[in-house]
Amino acid sequence: MFAIIFLLNTITVLHKVYLVFHFLMMLWPISQFAVSTTENPMMQLVYLKISFVGLSLLGLGWLIFVFYLSGQSYLVTRKTLFWFSVPGMLSAAGVLFNPGGWFVQAIDGAFRQRQYGPLFWFTMFSLLLYVMVSLYHLYISSRTAKTARQRLQFGMAAVGMMIICVFACADIVVNVLMEEKFTQVNGLTSWGIVLCGLYFLIAIQGYKVFHVVQLDQKDVFDSMSTGIIVLDEHGIVVDINSVLRPLFNLRPGDILDMSRFLAPLHIVGNMDVFLSKYEQRSPEGAQVEITLGNDTHMSIYTAPIFDSNTLLLGRIITFQDITELRRQVDVTQRQNEVLLERNRALILMQDELYKTNQMLEQMAVTDSLTGCYNRRYLMQQLEHEVMTNMRYQIPFAIFLFDIDLFKNVNDRFGHIIGDEVLSSTAAVVKKALRRTDILARYGGEEFSVYLPHTNQEQAMLLAQRVKEAVEFNIIQPGQGNQPIGVTISLGMLAIDKGGRISVDNPKAYLRELFSEADAALYEAKNGGRNRIVSMYRKA
Repeated sequence: MFAIIFLLNTITVLHKVYLVFHFLMMLWPISQFAVSTTENPMMQLVYLKISFVGLSLLGLGWLIFVFYLSGQSYLVTRKTLFWFSVPGMLSAAGVLFNPGGWFVQAIDGAFRQRQYGPLFWFTMFSLLLYVMVSLYHLYISSRTAKTARQRLQFGMAAVGMMIICVFACADIVVNVLMEEKFTQVNGLTSWGIVLCGLYFLIAIQGYKVFHVVQLDQKDVFDSMSTGIIVLDEHGIVVDINSVLRPLFNLRPGDILDMSRFLAPLHIVGNMDVFLSKYEQRSPEGAQVEITLGNDTHMSIYTAPIFDSNTLLLGRIITFQDITELRRQVDVTQRQNEVLLERNRALILMQDELYKTNQMLEQMAVTDSLTGCYNRRYLMQQLEHEVMTNMRYQIPFAIFLFDIDLFKNVNDRFGHIIGDEVLSSTAAVVKKALRRTDILARYGGEEFSVYLPHTNQEQAMLLAQRVKEAVEFNIIQPGQGNQPIGVTISLGMLAIDKGGRISVDNPKAYLRELFSEADAALYEAKNGGRNRIVSMYRKA
């Protein structure tokens, strides 16, 4: 599992932190197994200490991983890291030195059967403390998360932690606290660690929960000549492209205080007006010019990012190198012709920024693999569409379908061929639909379709057309590979005259509709696959 994550992922800082955490998890089952392979009490004690040192540091590794996962890596400073590591380090020291046998003592001269002392319980208490702090931080982060993807990340991380905790607690109860009442069950904690590692492997590979920026988007971001800093709503740096990294000492996770950032720089223009617009989070952009120590002139433009409900999601700050333009401006005091040339250059730069922003906006709402819309865009559109349908009593329908036995395709042909199957399936479905229908990748091999102005009969005809289009689509994965054919199971929900007259919470109503469509999908899968199950909801 450790190797798969290394080989099949673009390793980000978040992945590196997780791999350290994964390594600490691996120490326990390996060392516990090693204890049973030797009859030498000294070697048994060495392996036992290695396993518990890894366990002592596991809580610290998990806490740091949670900070990076929630985008708050700026909390991990040298000072905070020292205080965070105190319980873990004290536990590890107690395990290593085992003063007076306070951590563990051998039974009958060997450590296969052993008696734990007070330092063992101190280690368990420190781990419990780390777990409680981490879960609380995940809970707070989930409550304040702006996207379903973030909530999925935090939820999966919490589930992974709970898997280890449940097995470890069972191990302590059965094999330590009540060892005389229960038959000893070896390896409970090891099994918990293996299941946790497998769960994270599925989360990382199947759901891409740790992939913040896809590789192709990152290449576009770093290849731009314009410097860009992306901030979240709290002013924390989310990303900074390669143009600005050599110029400014900033990294993702740092807090950008604009007034302090501009203080040591030479400002050309009214800095107070710029800072006033920036701090007021004005929907209008703000611009100011700076001069760096090497006589480089840069234009800084900042603009907020809002969602459809005008909720602030973050801010984009662009840095345009205008050193050459500034030199031309100095000459244009005497030459009007140079001034016109400068204006043309500024227009070209604005056009480049506009086109780049359009491209980034398009990338933000589409799935890079299949080219169809992503789940976030679908849900945003449906919130508006459903309210309109309810107001004017317009019928509509929702499809949820996924590719039957897609895991077998990946297992047999590999993920690259699996991606081709996903792309080809999305393409034929898109051709089978109408122009007004919205096709979105819902997650993994699962897709969703929104059909406006569609009654139950029309929806069933379209569902049959989609199913047949996929069934008769033959994918040729490349020379030397046999053709691949797949089928889909489809759940359909038709809503007569827009459903309810009104709802207080459109998001909750959408979850209710998708839950019914999902139930139809699973009924189709359980009924033998390659079939359609429809549900009907009256007004």
